[in-house]
Amino acid sequence: MSTASGPRRFSHVAVLLGGLSAERKVSLDSGAACAAALESAGYKVTRIDAGRDLAARLAEVRPQVCFNALHGRWGEDGCVQGLLECYQIPYTGSGVLASAIAMHKERAKAVMSAAGVPVGSCTAPMPSSEMPT
Repeated sequence: MSTASGPRRFSHVAVLLGGLSAERKVSLDSGAACAAALESAGYKVTRIDAGRDLAARLAEVRPQVCFNALHGRWGEDGCVQGLLECYQIPYTGSGVLASAIAMHKERAKAVMSAAGVPVGSCTAPMPSSEMPT
């Protein structure tokens, strides 16, 4: 297979969808749409509903690359990215550190501010367990 820019580097793509977060439904929908688009472009696609057995599924399927369509915790917070790094499987999206920082909004703002990016002011809400009575 080739594209307008030359030969494709990967032909077998695993689309990671579903997952463990509260955003599972959104991930199932967006992952299915991404998988369909990749298939229509000529890629061999394996859909993986990413659960706690993800490592075993990746070992079984042996994709050349993963398209991460997971949303929320575990899929966007660096956990799945770390697993893919361990298996040396290239993947879409940000890496482990960037994903972890982006999920923690206060830390993300601190990093962006330190890099000179203007950020708005905010106040982080206090957990109810720490509120004065």
